[in-house]
Amino acid sequence: MPLPSVLLVEDYPASRMVGTMMLEHLGYTVETASSGVEAIEKVAAANRPFMAILMDVQMPGMDGFEAMRLIRELELEKGCRNTIIAVTAQALAGDRERCLAAGMDDYISKPISPAILEKKMAALAQVMRGI
Repeated sequence: MPLPSVLLVEDYPASRMVGTMMLEHLGYTVETASSGVEAIEKVAAANRPFMAILMDVQMPGMDGFEAMRLIRELELEKGCRNTIIAVTAQALAGDRERCLAAGMDDYISKPISPAILEKKMAALAQVMRGI
């Protein structure tokens, strides 16, 4: 059985590298996208949903909210759903709620804490296994 696959969407190369290393350490296969447009292309090309999409909210060009909205449209066409987790340096009161209200499934603030990432991914894995 293949390892669960995670799509990490992050415009900053150092953050992509660190995020990839953290996720691989937790046992996930990681694909990366450096923009919202690239993320949409990867979701469109995938033959199954990602276990999670970690979506940077603030990116040049297309931000994470617009990318998420277009991914949700693709999911309707494909008949599947990805778990999209907002990742943002904005850790102000109300930011989590704004992300959830926009259609994100969860929220992680930057810098990503390895312990919080592990906890969120473990909880997601349990939900997917129906535990």
